[in-house]
Amino acid sequence: MESRANGARTARQRAHTDSGAKERVPRVDPYGFERSEDFDYESYEELMSEYLVVLTRRSIKWSKLLQRSNKVQKNLKVKRYVRKGVPNEHRALIWMVASGAQEQMEKNQGYYHTLLAGEHDPKLVEVIHTDLHRTFPDNVQFRKSSDPCLQKALFDVLVAYGHHNKAVGYCQGMNFIAGYLIIITKDEEKSFWLLDALLGRILPDYYTPAMVGLKTDQEVLGELVRVKVPAVWQAMMEHGVMWTLVVSRWFICLFIDILPVETVLRIWDCLFYEGSKIIFRVALTLIKHNQALILQARSFPDICDRFKQITKGQLVEDCHTFMQKIFAEPGSLSKATVNKLRETCRARILAQEP
Repeated sequence: MESRANGARTARQRAHTDSGAKERVPRVDPYGFERSEDFDYESYEELMSEYLVVLTRRSIKWSKLLQRSNKVQKNLKVKRYVRKGVPNEHRALIWMVASGAQEQMEKNQGYYHTLLAGEHDPKLVEVIHTDLHRTFPDNVQFRKSSDPCLQKALFDVLVAYGHHNKAVGYCQGMNFIAGYLIIITKDEEKSFWLLDALLGRILPDYYTPAMVGLKTDQEVLGELVRVKVPAVWQAMMEHGVMWTLVVSRWFICLFIDILPVETVLRIWDCLFYEGSKIIFRVALTLIKHNQALILQARSFPDICDRFKQITKGQLVEDCHTFMQKIFAEPGSLSKATVNKLRETCRARILAQEP
């Protein structure tokens, strides 16, 4: 009888703790995304209480670094700072400077507004309009009832980019990337130039009609897994699972809607500063850390399901620890190694095309 009473009391205490956590943690996150019904408020509070200490410390260091001017020189100290996380208040500035987007914007003053003022291709406008309402339906800032509604800014950025880079125009996936940029920069023109940096320089040929860059990098990941996590590579071969089936969304959406928002932003900090090899570091860490789980798979669908599972859970929710792991677990990964593999894989893909 007593143990049952204790159990009831514990349940009441847990319920009280959960409801208290819900009251403290808003239903909508700082970026406008609604939290799911099964959101673990208690774990989130525990994680954030530790992470906020880290964020405060990083914020003080960044403020000192930037107090003299808003110019940031690329050097080992800044690289170390970026890897440890850029505070949200400095994120737009660091992304702009690190990616070269700031330089391009200053060289081409008024260009973005000229693109918007020009005549628009009706087909481009139609396809972008079709995707607008599909972009972040769980984000309150993209709803028509929101004031301002970010759908308007998203449309402008995508239309301007479609006319700026006619070889790319618009393809699915770009709306999510542009949407994230708008959420962080709160500025259409900066978002346009960051999109240009990503699609034009950091991830070339990812979004062209043939998507050769995207196909190449998926094959590169396969080659890296063969060397660094050979047991998983062997399992993929035995079950006949192509890399494109399990990782294409990782590459196309740059982990948006795959990993938690805060983790994605930390990845993007490094992506804008160090370039596309960061994507391989993230992918290799997810695969290597979850090698045992993947190797339990006994069939083709089973492996695909395991690859969905490995993007969930505490590993990816604790963004600070996860970012430390991506620079440790995969081991060395030089730009020269990635470029050499890209040459080989690209040649193989082009040889297979009709």
